Amino acid sequence: MAALILFGGGGDLAMRMLLPSLYFLDHDGLLPQGLKIIGAARSQETAEDYIAKVRQAVQPRAEADDAWDEASWARLAARLDYLAVDATDAESLRALKARSGEGDTVSFLAVSPSLYGRIVTAMKAAGLAEKNDRIVLEKPVGRDLESFLEIDDAVAHAFDERQVFRIDHYLGKETVQNLIALRFGNAIFEPLWNSLTIDHVQITVGETVGVGDRWPYYDEYGALRDMVQNHMLQLLCLVAMEPPSDLDPDSVRNEKVKVLRSLRPVTAEDAERVTVRGQYVEGAVEGRTVDSYETERGQPSDTETFVAIRADIDNWRWAGVPFFMRTGKRLPEKRTEIVIQFKPVPHSIFGHGERGAIYDNRLVIELQPDEDISLSVMNKKPGLEQRMQLQPIQMSLSWGQDGKDAAPPRRRIAYERLLLDALHGDSTLFVRRDEAEQAWKWIDEVAEAWACRECRPLDYDAGTWGPEAADLLLSRTGRKWNTR
Repeated sequence: MAALILFGGGGDLAMRMLLPSLYFLDHDGLLPQGLKIIGAARSQETAEDYIAKVRQAVQPRAEADDAWDEASWARLAARLDYLAVDATDAESLRALKARSGEGDTVSFLAVSPSLYGRIVTAMKAAGLAEKNDRIVLEKPVGRDLESFLEIDDAVAHAFDERQVFRIDHYLGKETVQNLIALRFGNAIFEPLWNSLTIDHVQITVGETVGVGDRWPYYDEYGALRDMVQNHMLQLLCLVAMEPPSDLDPDSVRNEKVKVLRSLRPVTAEDAERVTVRGQYVEGAVEGRTVDSYETERGQPSDTETFVAIRADIDNWRWAGVPFFMRTGKRLPEKRTEIVIQFKPVPHSIFGHGERGAIYDNRLVIELQPDEDISLSVMNKKPGLEQRMQLQPIQMSLSWGQDGKDAAPPRRRIAYERLLLDALHGDSTLFVRRDEAEQAWKWIDEVAEAWACRECRPLDYDAGTWGPEAADLLLSRTGRKWNTR
């Protein structure tokens, strides 16, 4: 691989995530030898100015992880270059092609997806879409199935599917990949991973931040399209998919597509029973008063900042097991987790509470703020009481190989894994076209059901876990959301 080209190389994503990730990869000796990294953007600046700006972005992040050293920076800086271009103009991109040198390229489009079609057309004309070149697309691609297909058809005119890497950075998280290892690398879990032993599954992605200056983008997409269509459905697929025949990229993605095709459609009749829309109003988050979404936006809006959905997977493994998903802005804490709630023991030999309450087993996969996998089990309380007393304990399944007191490895930026895989041509953790199509199809059904029922967002105070209806979504089935 001759060059990695970062379109939008001076933007927020590049400076906050991509370039720090590339520094860490170079620091760990993982970048291919001789790889050039070229920032490409509209701003007129020299390569020297660009490199200085990259250092300002990278150094504080690396120092915070105790990973900054001048030798590593010198190696990365020697790779860096910059060229001011109009990415939609083929003539401008020919200069970029010449700067990249001989060999194959990986182009990362860290720009608005609305520009993808024009950019890939110009790339094709400029020689940046040859048979061994690759392109990485940031989400969200489109706003619905129709717009996704329009953009992706333009991409398909320039690149074969094997060359296209649609990124979802959640799939680069260590704990998400560890879920695959946990399920398919251990004999004890797979026999239990079905409707016979699992009661329900919860997926929560909570954020304390509001929309703020991002409201022009967010008001068009909302929580459903911004979070559920990609991040949350990808997590659902990894929990629910059948064992693939191997770890070949298409083997894994074939199984994810089957899950998406098995999702029960959400109809207008179901909308108020299985979904909740919410929008935050003024409240308090982390001890400070915050404005409502409409105040931040400056005018009324019916965009949802919170979504809770019950998803049902109509296949043999998961029939009767509800998957509850919730995501929102201005929630009490930043938390991303998957909860696998097991069914209760069929008969308790310990009576009805005099020996201590019996809690059902629960597997919790935490992605944020910390990454961990824990299993709750019942255990005997230490002591010499004549009547056996029980207590629940949490067993951590992460980082255990070096002993319970060992420090976990550095928490990697999810983009590190994904950038490295794109450079090596491994598409396992990227989204295939038919995957994205099926996800958009289901999301469009939800949006259409809301429109038919005129489901306006319910108010919820900032700093709470969404509208009361989100609790009712579970409580009317005799369940409740996981609490810490």
